[in-house]
Amino acid sequence: MRDRPLYRHIWRELTREKRIVLMAGARRVGKTTLAEMLAAGYANRVYLNWELPEDRARLIRNPGFFEETERTDESPPLVVFDEINRHRGWRRYLKGAYDRIEGDYQFLAVGSSRMDQPQRRGDSLAGRYYLLHLWPFTQAELGGANRRPEEFLGSPLQVSMERHSELAELWRTLSEQSGFPEPFLAGRKTSYRRWSSAYAGQLIREDIRDMTGIKAVAELETLYQLLPAQVGQLLAVPALAQGLQVAYNTIRSWLLALQRFFMVVSLAPWSHGIPRAIREGQKIYLWDAPRVAEPAARFENMVALELSRAVAGWNELGYGRFSLNFVRTKDQQEVDFLITDDGRPVLLLDARADDPQPSAALIKVQNALRVPAVHLVATAAGYRRIANEEHAILVAPACQYLAGLP
Repeated sequence: MRDRPLYRHIWRELTREKRIVLMAGARRVGKTTLAEMLAAGYANRVYLNWELPEDRARLIRNPGFFEETERTDESPPLVVFDEINRHRGWRRYLKGAYDRIEGDYQFLAVGSSRMDQPQRRGDSLAGRYYLLHLWPFTQAELGGANRRPEEFLGSPLQVSMERHSELAELWRTLSEQSGFPEPFLAGRKTSYRRWSSAYAGQLIREDIRDMTGIKAVAELETLYQLLPAQVGQLLAVPALAQGLQVAYNTIRSWLLALQRFFMVVSLAPWSHGIPRAIREGQKIYLWDAPRVAEPAARFENMVALELSRAVAGWNELGYGRFSLNFVRTKDQQEVDFLITDDGRPVLLLDARADDPQPSAALIKVQNALRVPAVHLVATAAGYRRIANEEHAILVAPACQYLAGLP
């Protein structure tokens, strides 16, 4: 068991105001463990796991079961609903429970799929909850060099080279064993390979099949096997559809299912203020980054996970309305990542593992958007700042720069 203070901090901030927190994240990412850690801080607590038959029966027999729990003091009890999203009517249930006893209990609902998108009319929990995403271990979480969000966003071209050997080794471990707690803490490549092989198949054949109604699980597994070769490129949906002999819209719906169950991250293009920028398409990255065999693509995938985690956390803490995109023009020039806040460009980042020089595309797009830019590389003994008209481009090793993300 490894403590996760980064998410404890988010939890404390969210529970200042809301009595329902929805914790969403991939299977085996540590949600139950974190829920148990959070519950340990409450004098009064109740735990229900929807995957246990006796707990399902308990809720069905008595929807207000948690009110019968004996208390040791007057503090509000924490009620944890683990994997509650498998209950067809879970949103209506939480809505009713919240409206009935508002303020007297703290609810934590945990699920392994997107929990902020109601599927049926009347299921909305609007105004009643905050969302907390739990990610695999990242460089920023484990590196212990985090800057405060206000400091980072105010001065994003700062980087420290302290503890370089330690942070480089952490980055290497994440690239070989992923940030999922089980293989990461096992510390062996063989353990990771066994875990990864079983994980994807079980998730597709159990969770996705059971909760989406997708019957063509073999084809969906094949699609997932094809995606590592697509990382770092504009996703070729027509080619995937042709290869799998299914309709274009079927591939799109399968990709949405993989996103819903936290198997892939999808980024959309940014075009505002960029001459000849594309407006359609997407780039895909895997939560299980070591599946990507090509080193440069894996490097970019890892950077994408670090930035996605950071952007999600900033949004959850209320620092802005951030999004992560990429920039690509019709003449094939591309910048890997653009962070925006409420539609305003904030920071450009390129992930070029073995290229120490900023690309012409990064220089051009920075001149168009007039924002700070960072060129991340796999290895370097230090960092550099390169002038670009009135702006600068920071060239730095990813293991150092990303360890400082809030």
